[in-house]
Amino acid sequence: MRLTLPVTNHENDGMKDDEWICSKTDTEGVITYVNDVFIRIAGYSATELLGQPHNIVRHPDMPCIAFAWCWDRLQTGLEWRGQVKNRCKNGDTYWVDVTMTLQRDGNGRAIGYFAVRRKMTREKIDEMEALYKQLADAEGTAEQRARLSRREIFEMYRKSPLYVLAHQTEGDRRHGPGNESIGRRTDDRPSPDGRANG
Repeated sequence: MRLTLPVTNHENDGMKDDEWICSKTDTEGVITYVNDVFIRIAGYSATELLGQPHNIVRHPDMPCIAFAWCWDRLQTGLEWRGQVKNRCKNGDTYWVDVTMTLQRDGNGRAIGYFAVRRKMTREKIDEMEALYKQLADAEGTAEQRARLSRREIFEMYRKSPLYVLAHQTEGDRRHGPGNESIGRRTDDRPSPDGRANG
């Protein structure tokens, strides 16, 4: 896991309620597209972001198993929705509600991932901060988490409540942390070209 430092105790709340942070990556997680909102909130230029691994904005407070949960869903071809604490270039924090989908070409071959992010409510941030702190503490310090192998992360993930959530039946997937719409599409979410649907 990439350890991005330093971090501040300041939260960047400059994202508006009607804005979306959008990005695309290739199948290895390398950024191929970012919108202007991403650039403004994260504090990086497009040149600094394009061609970089998406974990350039990963906050060290995030538990590794949250990302294992994401990839577990995506690798089965399912949409993932969750909440993520990200790090700005200057070390500030921004929280986002993320929906990520696998993108395929005309032949059905996986070509990358598309993610859209919305601003979170203070209530949801407080809820997820507490949950993620509990999960991250169980993984060790930020430095210890950065040294975990993929195998170790997935072993911890399989023993976590997130694994149970990811493998519930579609009918049961309406509950759990931030997953009210897992497996369903919302009409007001931007499409992969960055425009809002509906």
